[in-house]
Amino acid sequence: MRVKLSYILAVALAAGIGFWMSSGSVVVGGVGDGENATPAPAERVAAKTGDTFRVQVARLKAQDRQAVLEVRGRTEAEAKVAVMSATTDDVVKRPAREGARVSAGDILCELDSGTREARVLEAKAALTQAELDHSAATQLATKGFTAQTRAAATQALQDAATARLKEAKLELERTIIRSPIDGVIESPMAEVGAQLESGSICATVVNSDPMIAIGQVSEVNIGKISVNMEAEVELVTGGTINGVVRYISPSADPDTRTFRIEIELPNKDGKARDGVTAVSRLPLPVEKAHKISPAILTLNDDGQVGVRTVGEDNKTAFYPVKVLGGESDGLWVGGLPENVTVIVVGQEYVGDGETVQPVFETAEVSQ
Repeated sequence: MRVKLSYILAVALAAGIGFWMSSGSVVVGGVGDGENATPAPAERVAAKTGDTFRVQVARLKAQDRQAVLEVRGRTEAEAKVAVMSATTDDVVKRPAREGARVSAGDILCELDSGTREARVLEAKAALTQAELDHSAATQLATKGFTAQTRAAATQALQDAATARLKEAKLELERTIIRSPIDGVIESPMAEVGAQLESGSICATVVNSDPMIAIGQVSEVNIGKISVNMEAEVELVTGGTINGVVRYISPSADPDTRTFRIEIELPNKDGKARDGVTAVSRLPLPVEKAHKISPAILTLNDDGQVGVRTVGEDNKTAFYPVKVLGGESDGLWVGGLPENVTVIVVGQEYVGDGETVQPVFETAEVSQ
């Protein structure tokens, strides 16, 4: 039986791999342990050629950065009041209409007065009679022709008549339903002929000047916001309105751990409507930061994101950075010295504390 050459080669290859793995001299990804540790590329180049490893660097200088905090939310009317009837009867007049602007005190609905006017007249007559009785009893008591208790009793009857008259007038006034605030009437309204029970809604009045833009701010950013801070609010319906922060919630929502804020917007022309999606932009205090290319970011052995720099002694160092924001031409980062020389090419091939030969970009640009 003849053995194929391919079988012999496969057995030999497997035996070689097995012997190599059993020797323990395994290097994974250029990294080893102890005596098997592989030097960094820069060290290998220096050991082989005797030259210092070259890296491309650039000088960076901190700039003033005006950060803007965006808060997504919606608009909310300053006041929205459902005006209810305080008595029961049919609507006989409706001077106002849906969409009309009304002032505080304007009539929205008029109910049938029924016998209420007659009850007012009856209460007035009863009060007049009580006043006469009290006057006569007082004169007689003064002259000693009747007891003082009689005068006191007529005084009580007079007070009761006064109270009944006041109650009758108040019941009559309840047939006239007035707007408690300035605003616009929202649809629907009670129709003429409809019966309103006590507590039924005649109309809803919305006061949209000022309009309020509300949003939720995370606990990380809430400390950057203060009352009376200026804000710019962009409405999804179009247009932008400038306002100021008027309220910051003292406690966070237990579910989302966010804080409610309110931005007051002038709205005399009614441009902003209630319940519209809005994006509020709040300019934060100016801070020093560096604008860099994302390509120069690297990781240290602890997994921190940062940049590698070169000092005056040409030794490398790692600085962790905090990403503050991004733009089309780079990232804003914090955590670096005001003036720093960073490695822009070759940062992945050097470690901390290594001596390198920095080569500046042909045209230095102050980032």
